Amino acid sequence: MNQILVIGSSNTDMVIKTDKLPCPGETLVGGTFLVNSGGKGANQAVAAARLGGDVTFITKRGNDLFGNKSIGLLMREGIDTQYVVKDNENPSGVALINVDSRGRSSGVTAPGSNNFLYPEEIPVKVFQPGKFEILLLQLEIPLSTVEYAARSAFENGIKVILNPAPVQNLPDELFKHIWLITPNEKEAETLTGIKVTDYSSAEKAAQIFLEKGVRNVVISMGARGAFIKSADFTGDIPAVKVRVVDITAVGDVFNGALAVGLAEGNDFRNAVVFANKAASISATRMGAQASAPYRKEISDLHKYAKNKSYAHFSFIR
Repeated sequence: MNQILVIGSSNTDMVIKTDKLPCPGETLVGGTFLVNSGGKGANQAVAAARLGGDVTFITKRGNDLFGNKSIGLLMREGIDTQYVVKDNENPSGVALINVDSRGRSSGVTAPGSNNFLYPEEIPVKVFQPGKFEILLLQLEIPLSTVEYAARSAFENGIKVILNPAPVQNLPDELFKHIWLITPNEKEAETLTGIKVTDYSSAEKAAQIFLEKGVRNVVISMGARGAFIKSADFTGDIPAVKVRVVDITAVGDVFNGALAVGLAEGNDFRNAVVFANKAASISATRMGAQASAPYRKEISDLHKYAKNKSYAHFSFIR
């Protein structure tokens, strides 16, 4: 069973390529302008669907051009959108993003309707035992909705994956409902108080998550790779270089792919290796959802590697 429920945000990204990222008070003349489908929840749903997951996505979108287009695109990816909520009062979410010549990005999001996805708008029936294997959550919707979904899924035997981004302080009760948490270094530091600079400090941060009630931890560490602490594997997965073009949704592709790998019954080490491969391909492409690879592309990773000694890749957000 590889049924995956994703609850989260959906945005439209407006992207401008520039040689560098602007400083405060600075106006730059950019190059290519792109309008892409984005939002962490939608990005992760698309990534999971393209990699073979049976995906249902719940979000709240505005009754406008952006909202209508985003749902149409999700449906074309084979994603079940029957529970998507239409907001007749608030606009769909948008993000303004700059991407520099090194693939680094910065942006500002106007959440719009994402901020109004309330717990009572999530159908109780999606949490029925056996309906979904995994629930994948992020933090671009109200925290009360995240808490409700995590608790409901946990109580019905659904494995909850939380990608704690954008990071914020979380209530202790939420951690008890999380099967897997997937922070990067900065997010791990914010949530545990441990500055993550190497594998030793990553393990200390992971241990704090376990003490809070989380069952498994994957910490992404940029060029250092990823650190895993789980029941079946504790250790690191090394990183390699790819030709980075845009890292806008690399973390989202990683999480979507990781959900697929775990839903298919892989252990954590192999699931992270699979997710790293998907994320590495995403980093070589412009756009958010547009950068997510298809399953058949994973075996062609050598086309994207900077050198021939690639084996694993861990993304830099």
